[in-house]
Amino acid sequence: MIVDTKYSEEFRSMFREYDIRGRVSDEQLCPDNVYKIVKAYSKYLIKRNILKSVVGYDNRTCSPAFAEAAIKALREEGIDVYFIGLTLSPAAYFAQYHLHSEGLVMITASHNPDGWSGFKLANGYSKTLEPDDIKEVYSLLDTPSSGRAEGSYTEVDIRDAYIDAIVSRIHMGKKKLRVVLDAANGGAGVFVYEVFQRLGCMTFQLNCDPDTSYPRYFPNPSDVKGRELLRKMILHPYIHADIGLSFDGDGDRIGVIDEKGNNVWSDTILAIIAKQLLEKKPGAQVVFDVKCSKTLTDVIEQYGGKPIMWKTGHSYIKSKLHSTGAELAGERSGHIFISGDDWYGFDDATFVAAKLVEYLSNQDETVSEIIADFPHYVTSPEIKAHCPDNVKYGIVDELTAKLKADFPGKVCDINGARVQFEHGWGLVRASSNLPELVLIFEADTKENMLQIRQLFKSYTRAYADISDKWDNDVEI
Repeated sequence: MIVDTKYSEEFRSMFREYDIRGRVSDEQLCPDNVYKIVKAYSKYLIKRNILKSVVGYDNRTCSPAFAEAAIKALREEGIDVYFIGLTLSPAAYFAQYHLHSEGLVMITASHNPDGWSGFKLANGYSKTLEPDDIKEVYSLLDTPSSGRAEGSYTEVDIRDAYIDAIVSRIHMGKKKLRVVLDAANGGAGVFVYEVFQRLGCMTFQLNCDPDTSYPRYFPNPSDVKGRELLRKMILHPYIHADIGLSFDGDGDRIGVIDEKGNNVWSDTILAIIAKQLLEKKPGAQVVFDVKCSKTLTDVIEQYGGKPIMWKTGHSYIKSKLHSTGAELAGERSGHIFISGDDWYGFDDATFVAAKLVEYLSNQDETVSEIIADFPHYVTSPEIKAHCPDNVKYGIVDELTAKLKADFPGKVCDINGARVQFEHGWGLVRASSNLPELVLIFEADTKENMLQIRQLFKSYTRAYADISDKWDNDVEI
């Protein structure tokens, strides 16, 4: 978080590690503040001689007005604008390639709850801003205008080109699949049904009509409760689907339920995609974040790949993918990046879902049977403990120091503290997006996993700022 005093703490708190997010309010995100922030981003682009920008937005009530403010700011600074309207983050990244535009303002708070908004801002193709870039944008808030002539404005419908690009890269096998799609009334519903119909799947649509009131639940594939209707639909006696696929609000995170109705966590999804890749390209590198299961590491090594653990955060993982030349990367949160010959190296839930369906259509095994061959561990959901933004990073630093002192040589501290024990591991880190800590526990048995959970609970209880009530917790 930015730490000067020129602007209010509420305003500064929006400038996070790899994007800008805040509540829709006069103090944080309103049209005037959107205009101010995108003005600064425009100056950031001009310093790099990037003079074109795509603008798109997610399915939130505030998004059209914010897009209008962003377009005004860009054009006033001399940036040519390609406006693609209601879209998905991956479709916006695709639009950069399609329209030869290194700039991008995607107005979205991704999976954050209703009442939030924000930006994903690009610095080149498949590149979003990292911490130093975010700080630079902040530093440009009050600098003089560039004085350039007004930029042009073009409206572009990117949907068909994006769908065509995905479908053309997928090679389905003989097995015909029954697929349930749950867009949770977010923007993905406008795209995904056509992709899977064109791939020859029998598709069943759930909440695929965009609705800014989000009458059922807000689209977040990590939300276990939100998956229950999808599970019931997969198991319905008239459907018996092969797989259920869910998408977050801006379409860059995926959720999966197998044919038996079991949740498949995203690191296991990444393991399936890694197996698919490594069967064709043994020796390939796979990047993943500190929240991922040991199952993923085991599968990558089993099939001859090289595992690379890195920081949580889509910009961090994306940057590591490109700097290492890896062809696959992902996070436990559901961001998965496919690069190399197949795709462009940005996080795209629709393309990843299509690759999963492609793999299944060429296999005799079901999703659950493929997973059954993987090493198995008992893993908690992503547990959330409320902790104020202004103290969460300092508290995690203190926790990390205590854990390193108590468990020397057992703590990976590239992003919070991931502590390795004899029978499993535990992680605590600060959320980059919300005022909370994220905790995950994994072990060879549920009993050992709960013991690790209890150990971490004993550490967090020493801090009054960390809520003792954990959300999305495991059953004791």
